[in-house]
Amino acid sequence: MKFHGLIHTFPKHIKIFIAAFVLVLSVGYFTGLMFVNQTDSSNPEGMEVNYLGNEENEDAEVMVFKKGEREMLTILHTHVLSISFIFFLLGGLVSITSLPTKLKSFLMIEPFISIILTFGGIYFLWKDITWMKYVVMISGVVMTIVFIISAGAVLLQLSKKS
Repeated sequence: MKFHGLIHTFPKHIKIFIAAFVLVLSVGYFTGLMFVNQTDSSNPEGMEVNYLGNEENEDAEVMVFKKGEREMLTILHTHVLSISFIFFLLGGLVSITSLPTKLKSFLMIEPFISIILTFGGIYFLWKDITWMKYVVMISGVVMTIVFIISAGAVLLQLSKKS
């Protein structure tokens, strides 16, 4: 079965369906990033406080307690599963574009590496390996860049004719 460029052969109503899905998926993804910004986890120090707390800092404006094991496992479990599904579906759409094969392969595989680095890094940060906050930041940025490129590429490919 030929996958390369298959997206161009779809009827208009299927292309509209895919475009609607990618747009709504993008709204959800970026809403999640807005939430991260609200928790002050968009910078290394804020991320450390968010997971490890700041109860030893008497000058803190707002006291934050270290997350419990049950809360951490819930956060990690739900995020790893849901973001894996997001990138599985988006990767499936990327696979049927006419992008160069090496680029497609990168866009399809890299997010799964970033998911492990990001959420594994959050776990190790919570275990007091504080330098992992930098791994989390870098892998989170890479994952977001790949999402933007993938979603944009799918949307652009939908406008091409077969």
